[in-house]
Amino acid sequence: MKQDPAAAFGGLIDLASEALGGRALECTDDFFASMDNLVKPGRGVFLPDEYTDRGKWMDGWESRRKRVPGHDHCTLALGAPGVIRALDIDTNHFLGNHPPFASVEAARGPLETAEWVEILPQSPLRPGSQNLFTVRNPNAFTHVRLHIYPDGGVARLRVWGEVEPRWDPPTLDEETAPRVTAGEVDLAAVINGGKALACSDAFFGPMDNLLLPGRAANMGGGWETKRKRPAPGHDWILLRLGDRGSVRVLEIDTNHFKGNYPDRVAVRGIDAPLSPLTELLDPALPWETLLEERPLEGHTRHFFDEGLRTRGPFSHLRVDVFPDGGISRLRAWGHRELAP
Repeated sequence: MKQDPAAAFGGLIDLASEALGGRALECTDDFFASMDNLVKPGRGVFLPDEYTDRGKWMDGWESRRKRVPGHDHCTLALGAPGVIRALDIDTNHFLGNHPPFASVEAARGPLETAEWVEILPQSPLRPGSQNLFTVRNPNAFTHVRLHIYPDGGVARLRVWGEVEPRWDPPTLDEETAPRVTAGEVDLAAVINGGKALACSDAFFGPMDNLLLPGRAANMGGGWETKRKRPAPGHDWILLRLGDRGSVRVLEIDTNHFKGNYPDRVAVRGIDAPLSPLTELLDPALPWETLLEERPLEGHTRHFFDEGLRTRGPFSHLRVDVFPDGGISRLRAWGHRELAP
């Protein structure tokens, strides 16, 4: 039975996520459980009979009981710089050992010269709970520091926000490099501001996975819909590009999806950067066919270039999968174009 999903902030990205490149850099103490767990997926699990040579195994960051003045903290690098809109300090499974209070600071690197700014004042935490807070600071940050008072365990830290696009020259692997020319970027990448806005279904894998960096580590790292019952109809996902641009190469990767990949795929585009989501979902909009319906193979990287019907410029893409299934990544390689 599928568990209820954790509470999240719609329209925002977890900037600290390990999948995005977020990582823990240092902490005052992680005697019982590693600081690296803070950015892992999920809310953490509990294994009743699992122990280490230091005590109970816990899926989170946990410091020892403090017997001297002071408090513990942990510094994390965000996977992508961005404006922080909300925080989730999740104490899942930490019931008699959670910190009663926490605060959060943020900075823009390099850390040697960065100035730390408090984005969450010292606030009470509930045990075994998602502790959700909104943040009101318009600046983009690259790092956060979680302070817990005085000690204890936190399962996960989610830093919900909006990515500040970097548009750095992409690092290309040996399969992609021959297909991408100088000056082209992945217009859909989350690190470039791309975002999944809506989809017909995301039962097995969230839609935001589709635009993450790198290739998925396993089947859970992609976007996957449930089996469509009854058969008529198909699934779809609506993507906002990081910037309007012309698409020259589409990459659709079914990595790890072997018996549950879509049979076929089609992609359409539209240049409507100012349109609200409700308008973009209107089937009467003049979407242009970018990629006509094509067959897919399992566990394969598909590159489409010569057969693209039109190339834009587009601000949004709509991907239709027939009838259902999973895709791990989508890339839209092309050139950014200035608004007219």
